[in-house]
Amino acid sequence: MAALLKIPGIKNATAFHLERWRQVCADPGLRRLPERIETNCYGHIVMMPPPGFTHSNLQLEIGHLLKILMNGGRALTECAVLTSDGVKGADVAWISESRVKRGLKDDVLTIAPEICVEVVSPGNTRQEMENKRELYFAAGADEVWFCDQKGTLHFFLKGSAETAAKSSVLCPSMPKRVKV
Repeated sequence: MAALLKIPGIKNATAFHLERWRQVCADPGLRRLPERIETNCYGHIVMMPPPGFTHSNLQLEIGHLLKILMNGGRALTECAVLTSDGVKGADVAWISESRVKRGLKDDVLTIAPEICVEVVSPGNTRQEMENKRELYFAAGADEVWFCDQKGTLHFFLKGSAETAAKSSVLCPSMPKRVKV
């Protein structure tokens, strides 16, 4: 046990996660893999299968709607967001230009986009989705949306993150259901 106490700790979690993400992205072997990659709080690689057709379609539909309905920012897919549990890939995001300027570092957002969207896959668990919601809010998101496989959107707002809202505050014209 004494040997464990001599292992250096993480002094700056942001610097640690950004450096680990840089290493992951620079690895030619990892770049060739078809799987989606995130990291966890220890810097370990977490791999997931590529999204299926429905998942990809829903990402595009939501991203397209955000792009046409929102002004002063960008709609993104597969957006790398630094969280307290490593770098996560939001399926879809909307971020203001001012937040991009403040939070973009080494191709990773160190501040979560205003809106982070997760398309729920059949293999996801409720606990996993609740954890992602908490991580995005803790990283600075104002809204976290979940989209189920039927295209129904569930909106969660920063002030009441546990209960789904009837609509988005930031994008009130976003429909409650998108085309599958």
